[in-house]
Amino acid sequence: MKMAVTNQKKTRDPRKPSRVRVEISAGGIVFRRTPKGVRLAFIMDPYGKWTFAKGHPEAGESIVDAAVRETREEMGLGRLKVVKPVGKIDIWFRDRYRPETKGMLVHKHVHYFLMEAPAHAKGRPQFKEKIRKIIWVPASRAPDTSSYKDVRPVLDRVLQHFSRQRPPQARRPAGPAPAASRPAEGQA
Repeated sequence: MKMAVTNQKKTRDPRKPSRVRVEISAGGIVFRRTPKGVRLAFIMDPYGKWTFAKGHPEAGESIVDAAVRETREEMGLGRLKVVKPVGKIDIWFRDRYRPETKGMLVHKHVHYFLMEAPAHAKGRPQFKEKIRKIIWVPASRAPDTSSYKDVRPVLDRVLQHFSRQRPPQARRPAGPAPAASRPAEGQA
């Protein structure tokens, strides 16, 4: 005798991880102004790649507060000033690092903020999170330094921010023009 098949919903076993894990992170693209121009900070991540600091918000923490906290922790920087949000990236990867999600497919939304550090800031990597190194590179070299292509749209917005800023024009003192630029007598 055959039994009729009914439409039964399969429920997910809560002890097993879902096939795709959705995560939210926030981080900072940090710069400092130096006499030689703007420098951007990169960290070397646990995979040996150059990127920007980021991490997960804690319970009740806003995205911007998480970005500042994570950036301070991973880079050992204080006195960061949030300049503006510079965008969100949407990435997919198979986790190879964290024991609780190792092997799982992760869909991560990362919110980035442009942050200014004091001109003398150096930072120190958070070794317990396997941040290996911090470097400061001229803004013009940032696209070649970044190891992850998916960060490029956000990095491009940061670079556009700096290209729109013009240095203050040098003021000339009031009075007659310097001799080299004055017409000679008899010339007009």
